[in-house]
Amino acid sequence: MSLQSDNFQTPEIDHDNFRNSVGTMDETGKRKWVYPRKPKGKYTNYRNYTSSVLLTLFFGLPFVKINNNPFFLFNVIDRKFFIFGQPFYLQDFFILALGAVTSVIFVMLFTVVFGRIFCGWLCPQTIFMENVFRKVEYWIEGDRNKQMKLDRQEWNGEKIRKKLTKWSVFALLSVVITNFMFMYIIGYEDVFKIIMEGPADHSLKFLAMIGFAITFYFVFAWLREQVCTLVCPYGRLQGVLIDKQTINVYYDFKRGEGRSKWRNNEDRKAVGKGDCIDCHQCVVVCPTGIDIRNGQQLECVNCTACIDACDEVMEKVGLPKGLIRYATEAEIENQEKFTFTSRMKVTTVFLTLLIGFLGFLMYDRGTMEAKFIKPAGSTFFIRNGKITNTFIYTLLNKSNEKKTLTIKVINPKNAEIDYFGSEKIILKGDQMLKGNININFPEKDIKFSKQNMTIGVYDEKGDLMDSFQTVFEGPFQLPL
Repeated sequence: MSLQSDNFQTPEIDHDNFRNSVGTMDETGKRKWVYPRKPKGKYTNYRNYTSSVLLTLFFGLPFVKINNNPFFLFNVIDRKFFIFGQPFYLQDFFILALGAVTSVIFVMLFTVVFGRIFCGWLCPQTIFMENVFRKVEYWIEGDRNKQMKLDRQEWNGEKIRKKLTKWSVFALLSVVITNFMFMYIIGYEDVFKIIMEGPADHSLKFLAMIGFAITFYFVFAWLREQVCTLVCPYGRLQGVLIDKQTINVYYDFKRGEGRSKWRNNEDRKAVGKGDCIDCHQCVVVCPTGIDIRNGQQLECVNCTACIDACDEVMEKVGLPKGLIRYATEAEIENQEKFTFTSRMKVTTVFLTLLIGFLGFLMYDRGTMEAKFIKPAGSTFFIRNGKITNTFIYTLLNKSNEKKTLTIKVINPKNAEIDYFGSEKIILKGDQMLKGNININFPEKDIKFSKQNMTIGVYDEKGDLMDSFQTVFEGPFQLPL
């Protein structure tokens, strides 16, 4: 039985010195281009399904609105922020800061137990590279061997046509991705407006979009796996966090060594041979150009392409699948079956609680924020036996519903409020309103030159929406 195919060429690998150099560079420092064979198999299908869902969300969510608010918008320029349709303001950024800390803790704990599943299944770099740009490359230039042959041949009509077609499609995809990315920043309406009105009226935004498109093209047309192996810090972080109990893509070296070529009707165990038939199929499908049989490496993104390639070979030669599989190093060393350990269970529960905490932070931030500030340089005045202070109020409705509000002094008692307008303040959803009020107290009720005061904002049902502590100023009084 022959395992050779049109898509296979045996690479040259130095198994002793692989850790002394980067797998995608030669001894002179020149880059070695990676030509991964098109993967196929169970895990590849699962990853394709996952990528399809995530790409659908990426291209669809900019058009989704909740209560007429964008599902997600991070407009730094105009300071408009929406998450899950809920408006966020600069006053809420402490929540995002706590959320960022929570996310870092989540990533660290997740990596300790589950390794780099994120890299292989959810990372935007992997999804766009392997499920968009790489598939276009396979479609235009063919699989591994055809790409290698095309790059080696002289520039002729075929090579010029295929290369120009690929580069043009890559450029178009980069522009499309950029436009959708900007929809998460300025909204799809503004992006369509820029497209329709042209760059002359929106020169700065247009230049920014061109810059991002060039960056995307550079990353996916040339930098490629170097983003994972040289740029992304997550691989380095993984090297610190993983241990023998971490789930990763592993080669079962106890079962696979010693390696030797396949021979029909041979009892490999009887002659002291391992299950690895040294076909290098796990190497030629790797998008980062490594040999998983050399052990856990920072370049491995857990994409599972090597699992599918090895399982296919094992099935052809009649050996058990799983020579390369998701496992922990301890399982490989002890030849144990995978079990969901207590550590994994506890960590999973804690990660779930972290997600719940993050959701609680995002939604338990109140629907109203009120501030009452004295104008700069202002002071009290006395009229008709009453001491009066002027305050500038700022009311922010964080909900999507219209509110009818009333301002009351909670403490001290006996306060009177003079409005510069109607006593009922109507605030639309996601609206900020500023105004002035005078607060009066009888002279006999003000015992201090600076009296602590709490002001409340109530809705039409009489429920307290928010309160603010400030100081009411009065004349200085000598102690008795």
